[in-house]
Amino acid sequence: MPAESDPYTGRPSDRPTAAPFMAALVLVVLIVIGIWLANLFDGDEPTPEQQIGRAAAAQNDALQRESYEDFRANTCRADQGTERDVLDRQRISSAEQGARFIDGVSGVVVQGDRATATVTYHFDKAEDDKIAVPTTFVREDGAWKVCSTGSE
Repeated sequence: MPAESDPYTGRPSDRPTAAPFMAALVLVVLIVIGIWLANLFDGDEPTPEQQIGRAAAAQNDALQRESYEDFRANTCRADQGTERDVLDRQRISSAEQGARFIDGVSGVVVQGDRATATVTYHFDKAEDDKIAVPTTFVREDGAWKVCSTGSE
């Protein structure tokens, strides 16, 4: 079957083809694979400072949600207390001062499996009153944990 000709130029008319779509698809797949491989082999773990900040935030979040299980996961064994005591203190604190929000973690000093930092926070009922608390952290079971009940 002869190719159709363009009536104006006399050249064979272009027929739609999937080639451009397939080329774009291959390019997108190669980019996605490249990103995946970069993430897979990127050995960058968060710094100890970042891990300590995350532990402080996670412990505070657990208290705000009254999740003793999550509180224990982010608190060193020596300061976990009992579920009833921790949650009772949290409820009293929350009723008196409102929710507690962490504003930052600064001055992190790591010495082996121990670290110190200043955790700054405020309460919902006193947003402008920033409270800086020197806090100790320890690395237990491969993760940084807060060594403070956090229920000031």
